[in-house]
Amino acid sequence: MNAPSEDVKDMLIAESDLNLTFNSNLFVGRVPPKPSDVVVIIDTYGYPPDLGLSEADYERPGIQIIVRNRDYNVGMQLAQDIKAALHGRKHETWNGALYLVLTCLGNPALLEWTENNLATFSINFNLQRRAV
Repeated sequence: MNAPSEDVKDMLIAESDLNLTFNSNLFVGRVPPKPSDVVVIIDTYGYPPDLGLSEADYERPGIQIIVRNRDYNVGMQLAQDIKAALHGRKHETWNGALYLVLTCLGNPALLEWTENNLATFSINFNLQRRAV
């Protein structure tokens, strides 16, 4: 299976209303220095794999989505739109992984202001998935 960030990248690209394009304003694994307005998906700690449901390996990884924008309100709205696009998605197959559910852990929050005066927001998700 892919890293969860790769699958979520594809989910976000499929949401045409978000206007995200890989390696243009959507990145995986690392926040680029440019452009200013970006979305980045990072694999994070999740929960231990579930061993009791069946012989299938159920993973419960986490991801963090970073939204950086020159305009505070535009960045917050994009973060809210990403939350709405992902939270509660269930029973979808992406790149050989069945996603049982994606769960947002809370509302988008301001993470920091960069030295270039860019607002940076964070949204965290737990995922449940297994290979198909």
